[in-house]
Amino acid sequence: MIKTVVDEICIILENSKGNKATTAQIAKGLNLKEGEVEAIAKSMQDNGVIEITYPVDIISKPVVRLLAPISSNRRQTVRGKAIEEYEIKAHLVSGDVSIVDSPEHSRPVYNLDMPSVGPYTEIFLEHIRNELAHAVPIVAADITDPRKAEGVRDRFQSAASELLRKQIPGIGDGEVKIVAGMLLHSMYGLGELEILMSDDNLEEIAINGSTEPLSVYHKKLGWLKTNLFMKSEDEIYNYASQIGRKSGRDITLLTPILDAYLDTGDRVNATLFPISSCGNTITIRRFARDPWTVIDFLSPKVHTLSSEIAAFLWQCVQYEMNILVVGGTASGKTSTLNTLCAMIPPANRIVTIEDTRELALPSYLKWNWIPLTTRNANPEGKGAVRMLDLMVNALRMRPDRIIVGEVRKRREAEVLFEAMHTGHAVYSTLHADNGQQVIRRLTHPPFEIPTAEMQSLHLLLVQYRDRRSGMRRTYELSEMITSSVEMVSLNPLYRWKARTDEFEKVGESMRIFEELNIHTGMSMDELKADIGDKKLILEWMLRRGIRSVDEVGQVMGLYYKEPDTVLQAAKKDKKLNRTVK
Repeated sequence: MIKTVVDEICIILENSKGNKATTAQIAKGLNLKEGEVEAIAKSMQDNGVIEITYPVDIISKPVVRLLAPISSNRRQTVRGKAIEEYEIKAHLVSGDVSIVDSPEHSRPVYNLDMPSVGPYTEIFLEHIRNELAHAVPIVAADITDPRKAEGVRDRFQSAASELLRKQIPGIGDGEVKIVAGMLLHSMYGLGELEILMSDDNLEEIAINGSTEPLSVYHKKLGWLKTNLFMKSEDEIYNYASQIGRKSGRDITLLTPILDAYLDTGDRVNATLFPISSCGNTITIRRFARDPWTVIDFLSPKVHTLSSEIAAFLWQCVQYEMNILVVGGTASGKTSTLNTLCAMIPPANRIVTIEDTRELALPSYLKWNWIPLTTRNANPEGKGAVRMLDLMVNALRMRPDRIIVGEVRKRREAEVLFEAMHTGHAVYSTLHADNGQQVIRRLTHPPFEIPTAEMQSLHLLLVQYRDRRSGMRRTYELSEMITSSVEMVSLNPLYRWKARTDEFEKVGESMRIFEELNIHTGMSMDELKADIGDKKLILEWMLRRGIRSVDEVGQVMGLYYKEPDTVLQAAKKDKKLNRTVK
């Protein structure tokens, strides 16, 4: 906890008779100037904490009296056996995370120990905030435009540091940086949530009212309690309202539900009491800052799919097979779709369509990539840009690959299959628990796609998540078979076995290899040899620790230009000496 001279002044008053002392007595006790004590007292008087009385004669000194003693409200830390410990940082403010298994709690507890200031300094900072609001005027465009965010932060940081040094005598440089960062978070961010938002291990942050602790969804450990509480229902409402304003939406008693996005791309849902009967709520789905790649999925730690499945998918992506990734909520559909994107050849023009920017393509593909995102209507109900609008528009942009974040409506599915029929390679996600459910959903309400249209879809990739452990696996990879106009079936190729936690090949391709043979001229043996080469390259990248989006992209980019160079490096287990742009 950072205690400044403001806290020291008030502690002297707490310990003085009648909770009062002269400015001279306080200044002498703290080695300050009387004018500095008087200036702090005046600021605290505006907040009703201190009263300063001036004598009628010029000889006597002003008397400072503490009106409302405040106790420290230090955050409690849950004790237990440590499971994980690490540090997180958000713009000059860092925090220590310790996840513990406590015998008093049914789930592990996520402790966040972050910097705080003394109770009286916290009140004094209200005065600093008011002055900062005048010193650093911010227009609406500065808040809503992420491209201006860095400049706003720099201006604010400079002004806040100057004010803190000027108005809090003796504050150190390190403390100035931290407190200035805290002021930035509270005035133009989400307060203490900003530090929590910087933890890349978290997928969800949930506020369930002011009487319950915040909940977080940890990538490895699932849902966890935290040691954090919101101060009041009003604080939750203020954050929800602030998020709404930045995205051009309102949340009020008349419109008590909010769906919005932060400028970082994170998705936010908020509800107000009494719609949520236990209090106001905010749920934040964090956008991945360091997205998963196919190499992450292959690592023994994650083990989402096997190198053979990944190699087969790579071949299918290379030769423009249409793929639908399906699964339940939070099963890893978008992450899997993102891993497929990194396998696209650089000679292709790519259009991605999403509600929220989640897909992250490697640098070697960005020169011909058009990312499109939907937009909600304004408070008057105007200006909405729907996914269907973007899908129709994308067909006019001469794309080679169309990637749709998620298909939810019948017309969207119709346009998606129309794009497949017109020669575009299409990848998307859909909510379904297994392949048969996909066929039922697509051929019956709500989508009702004609069976004859289904033949344009080549592969179904089914993702699975164990809700108890948070484990994610590629449950099944099947090819779509259309034996007649009315008949659609699946031919499973690979499947995950829960008992052994291994991936097994359960069938031979009846369609993919035949179509690849027709379009590429490669024989069955050549196609299988190509999969073997790709499997070798993927396992080499895993051994070499080549895992980030851009690192994997560099290998893919060079492979499409000089396949033998990459293959020889993999066979000899050597480092690549060149890259491509």
